[in-house]
Amino acid sequence: MPGSRTSTTAAAHLLAAMTGTGLTVTQLRVPDKTNEITCFAALLEPFDLTGVTVTADALHTQREHARFLVEEKQAHYLLVVKANQPRLHHQLRSLPWERVTARRYDREEGHGRKETRVTRVLTVDGLGLDFPHAVQAARILRHRTDVKSGKVSRQTVYALTDLSARQASPQRIGHLARSQWVIENRLHFVRDTTFAEDASTIRTGHGPDNMATLRSFAINQLRAAGHTNIAASLRAMSYDCFRRPLELLGLA
Repeated sequence: MPGSRTSTTAAAHLLAAMTGTGLTVTQLRVPDKTNEITCFAALLEPFDLTGVTVTADALHTQREHARFLVEEKQAHYLLVVKANQPRLHHQLRSLPWERVTARRYDREEGHGRKETRVTRVLTVDGLGLDFPHAVQAARILRHRTDVKSGKVSRQTVYALTDLSARQASPQRIGHLARSQWVIENRLHFVRDTTFAEDASTIRTGHGPDNMATLRSFAINQLRAAGHTNIAASLRAMSYDCFRRPLELLGLA
């Protein structure tokens, strides 16, 4: 939240957790002079995660996080592996992906682009990967074509999970990876673009945290009511601002 920065204090940095349906369930302010890694366990500790598969971006692909999820919370994980784990990333890149037969193709079109994703999955629990409880590795190739310009982009993403082949097919692993990617669009992009969160200059005390909570609450309520376009739904609410928001909350 850049707008909350002052000459003497850093900008408020919040770490949030979402459900697979796009609802924000908790958030935690990251203390100054630390980073999100130190807050991962504290954010999830209050929740019963037994049997739940937790996804996170590459920053949280940490061995301690994997142990915390599997050993303490009896949960599962799907974690993206990037260059912040160079040795592990190299190990995954070196696997015989071209010989893998367990794969899944997904194609989508929307938001002005066409996307094809190819998910290949390989059992790795006997290959000596340096990551706790890792059972399967995935390589996901993403091909995107901008419908208007015709520009094509390609991205390769690697991930690790403790889920076995029986527990998670290539289709499910692709779905889990996709659910992590949409967080950027369903939370950060909406709060910044629709609510202008990054431009907010609220900075006193817990003000930034409280406003972020209210924004997430509004998004949750709209999504729970079936709204998919948050900006359009907010405009609709504003047309009758003394009745429609109350009806949304069941207070009218």
